[in-house]
Amino acid sequence: MTGTVFGPFYDALETREPPQREAALMAVLPDLVAAAKAKAPAYRESFAKVRPEDITDRRALADLPVIRKSDLIEMQRRNPPLGGFSAVPVGSLARIFASPGPIYEPQGKRPDYFRMARALFAAGFRSGDLIYNTFSYHLTPAGAMVDSAAQALGCPVIPAGTGQTELQLRTITDLKPDAYVGTPSFLKILLDRAAEQNSVLGSIKKALVGAEAFPAVLRSEFRHRGITALQCYGTADLGLIAYESIGPDGEVCPGMVLDEGIIVELVQPGTGDPVPPGEVGEVVVTTLTPEYPLIRFATGDLSAFLPGESPDELNDETPLITGGILDSISTLKLVVFLEEQFGG
Repeated sequence: MTGTVFGPFYDALETREPPQREAALMAVLPDLVAAAKAKAPAYRESFAKVRPEDITDRRALADLPVIRKSDLIEMQRRNPPLGGFSAVPVGSLARIFASPGPIYEPQGKRPDYFRMARALFAAGFRSGDLIYNTFSYHLTPAGAMVDSAAQALGCPVIPAGTGQTELQLRTITDLKPDAYVGTPSFLKILLDRAAEQNSVLGSIKKALVGAEAFPAVLRSEFRHRGITALQCYGTADLGLIAYESIGPDGEVCPGMVLDEGIIVELVQPGTGDPVPPGEVGEVVVTTLTPEYPLIRFATGDLSAFLPGESPDELNDETPLITGGILDSISTLKLVVFLEEQFGG
């Protein structure tokens, strides 16, 4: 999806009724499993006894094996570069990244391959906004994830990357970007350093942050400084999983909105068994990515589904997910951010 914008919605997928969304996701499962089994050697082996035409609902999906990062690392070591999970020849990919582990992730040639444009849009980014991207462009995929999403939205990008704080401050002062993307801690460093120099980074009014915890006190500090900052949740392997959005009252909605291009399950940690509704479980994701289908990939993160639908204007029918520390599940939203989620 390249971001044909429908008024306040990123695309028409966000306006679907929950049963319609669920039916659409389940309808693609048999073909997804069949294509993975036919084209990706790793699935040809693990799905040897699986009949793709039988995988038509969540109950059947839950019978398939879970893939863990440790499994992926070992399989990539035995069968480089992608462990047999790629459904296309390496020569047809745009990039292959290297994240801590080591673990390798591909990028296809489609626009917004990692589906990040939806999160940028929910954070208020619009065509023509100049985006200051401080995620790394080297080896790990975070910089490219944002860059391709920004281009899908029609936003030019300053590829700042990490480090060189003084040079970055000068660049922001000179080029006056509209928006920031990166870790919340680095945005604070930039703002604090600018204040020490009696300078104000006043052009930046909105931000999308991730890859680490985003405390409420820091969000409040950014707002005091004139920046509305939302967070997103994703991994280098899967791309975008969920993202925050703004409600009709101008406040950040509880929880995070699930991306439209994935199927999310919550399972008993360390197993593939779904947890009962309302309980905390490990986030397991199935992507609908034809080049690199990850079916039931375990993130290692804990979360829970919030009851009801998103109250925000952008995603008023989309399911919400929340997560974090078990005894604070209602107030901490997806705060268990592992370093490798955006390539560290």
